[in-house]
Amino acid sequence: MSDSEQDRRARARRLHARPIDERVPDVRDGLTRIERVVLWQLRELEQERGGRAVPSAQLYGRVVEYVNLTPGELQRVLARLAGRGHGL
Repeated sequence: MSDSEQDRRARARRLHARPIDERVPDVRDGLTRIERVVLWQLRELEQERGGRAVPSAQLYGRVVEYVNLTPGELQRVLARLAGRGHGL
């Protein structure tokens, strides 16, 4: 099995280990709890920074206070929210 296949399987195991309320999109807007936390913290940081861009490392530091995820998982969430990820 290749390294990328092992990485993909490890990500799938982590995803399925999450509580169901973090994985299933809400029927009102299609966002998961993790996506909602990311957007909320992004908005808070943008306001604190006077509308300037938010470094992903700073966003990650805020998001992990509310949900447990890796930097790579945050990048995938950001890509999906920006319309560049899978599942859209």
